[in-house]
Amino acid sequence: MLRRPGPLAEFCARLSDIDRLILLGDLIEFREGPEREAMQVAQPVLLTIGQALKPEAQVVVVPGNHDHALIAPWLAARAAAGPAPPLRLQEDAGAAPSALGAQVADWLGAERTTFAYPGVWVREDVYATHGHYLDRLTTLPTLERLASGAMMRVSGGVPARGATPDDFERGLGPIYAWLHNVANQSLATGLDRGRQNPSAKAWEMLAGNGRRPWFGRALAALVPIAIAGINRAGLGPVRSTLSGEELRLASLRGMRDVTTALGLRPPHVIFGHTHRAGPLPGDDHAEWTVAESGTRLINDGAWVDEPIFSVGGPE
Repeated sequence: MLRRPGPLAEFCARLSDIDRLILLGDLIEFREGPEREAMQVAQPVLLTIGQALKPEAQVVVVPGNHDHALIAPWLAARAAAGPAPPLRLQEDAGAAPSALGAQVADWLGAERTTFAYPGVWVREDVYATHGHYLDRLTTLPTLERLASGAMMRVSGGVPARGATPDDFERGLGPIYAWLHNVANQSLATGLDRGRQNPSAKAWEMLAGNGRRPWFGRALAALVPIAIAGINRAGLGPVRSTLSGEELRLASLRGMRDVTTALGLRPPHVIFGHTHRAGPLPGDDHAEWTVAESGTRLINDGAWVDEPIFSVGGPE
């Protein structure tokens, strides 16, 4: 949405007085085509954002799953350097965790920009992360969930308690690298054509809301059979309910499980990833609370306009 002049101008108008801007993942879309084209699309937006900030303002970039390539070389170098302590909830990766990251920092302002991963402590009582770790625990049969289920057979699962970010990275990092490489080999891209997110198209089709609703309904009828096979193969557990409401509920269950597994107990955890802001008026606040710790979950939404992911009210 920030490629549109109106939303970008409104966003930048709110930046003039802030001291720190935290960009909470999926800053650049590296899954829709070659990285050079993704960077070309992002450059004018990031330059405009950098120019809108006051000189002393700081920027923290927290990579997510669609822009994991910004941090992946730093993670690989860390692992190659020899035995290292487990990843902490906030690792500071400097202003150049990769060549792509260095270019992003240059556009936003190299002297003011740093990278943190997998999250950042906004203050003592607020932790912020993109939220992609929930894909390893969600009950939705997404590509990441099923692929990570297969990875669990090799790398092991995520303990319900006492986990570290490494437990999540082992199951998700290789998937992100593969998806990035596939996109980077593509000769065509939808970045400049506003192509709809493939995941959104799949959800619309299964909900019977696309141009061929009969096909979506027929495909959805086969989902329970496929899900049963997936669970028997040990790639789950996942559920066969596919709806916008279940997308929200499963994501919240997954995020609650992530905070519990990592031992996160601050009063507030901010995440994004699911494209559904919240809690919105009318939401059950109990669903947005980790019962064990009382931690309140807050979703900052997304700057991608995908109505199918926004069930329950506008962003």
